[in-house]
Amino acid sequence: MDSEVTLQVDGATHHVTIDTRTSLLDALRQRMGITSPKKGCDHGQCGACTVLVNGRRVLGCLALAVAHDGAVVTTADGLAPGGDDAHPVQQAFLDNDAFQCGYCTPGQVCSAVGVLDEIERGWPSAAAADVAADPELTDPEAMDREIAERMSGNLCRCGAYKGIRAAVGQAARAGGAAR
Repeated sequence: MDSEVTLQVDGATHHVTIDTRTSLLDALRQRMGITSPKKGCDHGQCGACTVLVNGRRVLGCLALAVAHDGAVVTTADGLAPGGDDAHPVQQAFLDNDAFQCGYCTPGQVCSAVGVLDEIERGWPSAAAADVAADPELTDPEAMDREIAERMSGNLCRCGAYKGIRAAVGQAARAGGAAR
């Protein structure tokens, strides 16, 4: 069964007719030509397909596009629309060599923006007890554990985790989710 879906992706409105079983990832990549989110495992285990839906991070391969009709979707390409300035998280990834092959990077960047928003909102995590005494994340060791826990759903085959954690930490200190 087909359904008409409208999504605002990276500032542009897209109207597509899709099978109701189509994932958000497949709608973005195959129907709209938006290739920033990557298809990795297609089972929600790698995070390569992470996008922001109405500001919250979502695994595009597990989300049905019809369930997000009318939503605002932001991919890594849409974080810094217009102009030459990178989003603070994107800049932090560049500054910290937080990528190697780059395949997972768009999902990592979107997840990092979502992580920083979750931290700013005070949402708990399994590592939150370590950070509770330091809610502004000024203790680098506690911040690193918090970031590692929250980013654990995003895998990097190249093993750039040290750079990724450093990038998210730099963006946290710079107020990276607030843009």
